[in-house]
Amino acid sequence: MTSHEIRRHFLEFFRSKEHLIVASAPLVAKNDPTLMFNNSGMAQFKDFFLGNGTPPSKRVADTQKCLRVSGKHNDLEDVGFDTYHHTMFEMLGNWSFGDYFKKEAIQWAWELLTEVYKLPKDRLYVSVFQGDEKDNVPFDQEAFDLWEPIVGKDRIIYGNKKDNFWEMGDTGPCGPCSEIHVDLRSAEEVAETPGKELVNADHPQVVEIWNLVFMQFNRKADGSLEPLPARHVDTGMGFERLCMAIQQKKSNYDTDVFSGTINVIEELSGVNYSAGTGMQDVAMRVIADHIRAVSFAIADGLVPSNSKAGYVIRRILRRAIRYGYSYLGMTEPFMTKLVPTLAMQFADVFPELNIQRDFVATVIREEEIAFLRTLGTGLGRLDQIIADTKASGSESIAGETVFELNDTFGFPADLTALIAREKGLSIDEEGFQKALQEQKVRSRKDAAMSAGDWIELTELDDKVQFVGYDQPEAYAQIVKYRKIQNKQGTQIQVVLDKTPFYAESGGQVGDTGTLELFASSDQIGTLTVLDTKKENDLVIHIVQDVRGIDDLLTEADSVYAVINTTRRGLTASNHSATHLLHSALREVLGTHVAQKGSYVGPDALRFDFSHFSKVTDEQLAEVERIVNEKIREDIPLDEKRNVPIEQAKGMGATALFGEKYGDFVRVITFDPNYSVELCGGTHVYRTGHIGLFKFTGEGSVSTGVRRVEAKTALGAETLVNEQMAIVSELKEVLKAPKDVVKAVQDLLAERATLQKQIEVLQNEKVQQVKNQLLNKIETVESGYSRLIERVDVPSADALKQLAYDLKAKVDNLALVLGADINGKPQLAVMLPDTLIQERKLNAGQVVKELAKNIKGGGGGQPFFATAGGSDSSGLDAALAQGKEVLN
Repeated sequence: MTSHEIRRHFLEFFRSKEHLIVASAPLVAKNDPTLMFNNSGMAQFKDFFLGNGTPPSKRVADTQKCLRVSGKHNDLEDVGFDTYHHTMFEMLGNWSFGDYFKKEAIQWAWELLTEVYKLPKDRLYVSVFQGDEKDNVPFDQEAFDLWEPIVGKDRIIYGNKKDNFWEMGDTGPCGPCSEIHVDLRSAEEVAETPGKELVNADHPQVVEIWNLVFMQFNRKADGSLEPLPARHVDTGMGFERLCMAIQQKKSNYDTDVFSGTINVIEELSGVNYSAGTGMQDVAMRVIADHIRAVSFAIADGLVPSNSKAGYVIRRILRRAIRYGYSYLGMTEPFMTKLVPTLAMQFADVFPELNIQRDFVATVIREEEIAFLRTLGTGLGRLDQIIADTKASGSESIAGETVFELNDTFGFPADLTALIAREKGLSIDEEGFQKALQEQKVRSRKDAAMSAGDWIELTELDDKVQFVGYDQPEAYAQIVKYRKIQNKQGTQIQVVLDKTPFYAESGGQVGDTGTLELFASSDQIGTLTVLDTKKENDLVIHIVQDVRGIDDLLTEADSVYAVINTTRRGLTASNHSATHLLHSALREVLGTHVAQKGSYVGPDALRFDFSHFSKVTDEQLAEVERIVNEKIREDIPLDEKRNVPIEQAKGMGATALFGEKYGDFVRVITFDPNYSVELCGGTHVYRTGHIGLFKFTGEGSVSTGVRRVEAKTALGAETLVNEQMAIVSELKEVLKAPKDVVKAVQDLLAERATLQKQIEVLQNEKVQQVKNQLLNKIETVESGYSRLIERVDVPSADALKQLAYDLKAKVDNLALVLGADINGKPQLAVMLPDTLIQERKLNAGQVVKELAKNIKGGGGGQPFFATAGGSDSSGLDAALAQGKEVLN
């Protein structure tokens, strides 16, 4: 049975059990602050478990793209070394939202595995939760009683909280689970050791394939459990492991899920895959796994970058490149060549990759080129570090240096250690881990936020009703609130049953405004709304903390919510302008342009899009002309709500890759022949309300993604007025020339001429100083020449040039030069090879010691180093100390 057939049988089976088959959510988690990536099948359904929304059906099934490379669920370091861990994987799942529970879930799981997939019953084991006294959760007798007549007591394992109580994170939906394990060993191995003894023992052929989670609780911030409003079923079956079991393989990588990719890697590298434990085989598994994660993440709208989710993807990609480089000799871009095979393989189930395969391949290729260049640069830097380390007499590369290579050059520590060993050195692993930990602590502090438990005041019948498209204010009731602690201090998050406040989403910032609180028709207080965000399907109003806020919120029986309409209007102008801009970019640059991100606020707009070269000034001017033309046409907004998704696509609506759309969508149209987009944001009623559109910048965001920035309405008007004021001031300063540009160009040319004359004079002065210093050089008994002097030079570069010029004139020269350059002290130290080798001196270390006299610091190479400081009065002391060192 092929992997395509295995997946199809799963979905058809649960369709026959009256389940609605839904599409996978994107890999990148949206509107969920607890997740960076969707790391399980239940992530997109989290709000339904919490009772914050209504599912499309009480029974749902799907195959979900998942990524586990950070946080609690992190399998990255295991990938490639074993046979069954992955970064990205598919999670087959069936769900019940307050409908069926343990009985049906268990019976259907057994039916599918043994009757449809024909897995041997005598090779299957199940586990049930043994209970936990601390959480006051008893043994799962119900699950045991359901399993016993199916498998018998001898095939049931009791699992502890670690193995059989499923939790997504520190808080949220959770409950006991029942796992199904399969024993894939040979008959001889089974006869020697029963499979039951190897369950949950990390045996590569006795693995969990399906987890049936019975969602009964919500884990609160204080660690306690509370019952969920309704009991649910959440199952997750590892697709790759299931294929391994059905196709009777010993490794996930031996199945047809990966074999096509591995075949291409063999062709590209000229190395045969043997499914062993050697590093070449490990490298092939790493590459085959990682290309899936990276490709689908990019297809879902994420691009490699230096922060957050983008950095994780860049790290995965670089890990794969490094394995190919180190163990398969692949020094040219190769990951990009795997994309077509992958795209075709998943075209029928995840078509987004095949649709964008050229873009995905190009992004990966540019990243590969950059990192392979970085590897080359890092190797050059490492060669110097190894030489310096040996010159200093040390046998270990400092941990801080290893960290610098990793952090600055993206050069992995294990690769540094490997190369160091080849050169007879080791690395300070403890020092590296310390530096790495310090960085993690800094990152955690930067992102630190803690939240208390929700205080429920009113029951929410359905999801929060948003009325902000039609009205700027509304009466509502408080559903719940909680306190949070972050870098801004204490803030309060408030949920209303109805709100006009737009929650930050799709690049548009959240609304601000006020919440007027009433009790028995009397106003008892006003809260300032600082921001509005979306957490899953909840609209969160972030309000300023005030004294007695708990009493105000609990006493209030109604709220009058009012948005800042001026701010909303400016934001709407910028948002509508991004739609006009998107269409104009496609018209001028080509239909390959697709939105990759945006910022829409009251102050400005930012638009990221797929494009592989700089947008020229002429192209920007043409785009700006088109947008302003559409503004002057005063095109009316055509807004359609609750449009069936297929109908919207038939209208030609542009959808964003990486967004999860429901069955019904909102369509925003400004001229059906120009701009039709799926969008949940707020917009102007006519394009004429935008007023004016002006670009303020264009640049690169990451490989294959450009960014333009612009202002509209009041912001654009202010920008134009400021620029006109600058031109008027220039005219006045330049004595009102007819051609301002030519007058400035003439001044710059004159300045350049004078600068060259100054450089000539300064060089002459340096040469004069050099000639004077040549007469002051003394010979030391140890056999080298020495010069310790305070000099008068115009710049730090001139000081460096002077040192090198003297070295060129005098053999075996050791010097310390000091200079006061515009009130700032500077030092330069030059050492000959004899002092470096015989006395183990290092110019970088010497200059650091001398710089203490001038309240400064510096460094450099063993033979030459410089330092700067803030106290020129210490120059003479520094020179005197230098004379002692060089005695």
